[in-house]
Amino acid sequence: MKVLLLKDVYKLGRAGDVKRVADGYGRNYLLPHSLAVLATPEALKRAVQIREQANVQREIDNKEMDSVAKRLAGVVLIFSARASETGKLYGSVTTLMIAESLKQKTGVEVIRRQVDSQPLRALGEYQVPIRLTVDLIPQIRVIVHREGEAVPLPSAAPAEPEMAVEASEEPEAGAVGEE
Repeated sequence: MKVLLLKDVYKLGRAGDVKRVADGYGRNYLLPHSLAVLATPEALKRAVQIREQANVQREIDNKEMDSVAKRLAGVVLIFSARASETGKLYGSVTTLMIAESLKQKTGVEVIRRQVDSQPLRALGEYQVPIRLTVDLIPQIRVIVHREGEAVPLPSAAPAEPEMAVEASEEPEAGAVGEE
């Protein structure tokens, strides 16, 4: 089925694009949610107009979310979790846990679907992208350490005092990771 996208759809395309999608995806998701219309000759005539309107709306959204992206850019989240001797977690650090911890630390409301990561299942340091808009995707650092051990300081902590403050607030973030 060929559809004309009315809005930006993550991992599919931008508004105004004509895409071939599976019949079920188009019929059951894109069309009912008003994300696309069938690519008829009449609809294709509107493609340029839809693309221009979407570009204007995208610029407005990017300007609004730019300050939020700057606030998220230097954030370090620290989770403590139970782990085996090999470093594998007995649970995982989920996108919901990351979103809740971000809200506590920065006050920015992020839904779990905006956290573009699989659940973290091993000890270590991770770069996790947060999708604010199609074009704005700041990265945060997530550190997962073994419960009961000293918190590893972020490698960039001495250069940036903001990150050192973030790391000192570990007990709050650790409380989320203990569930």
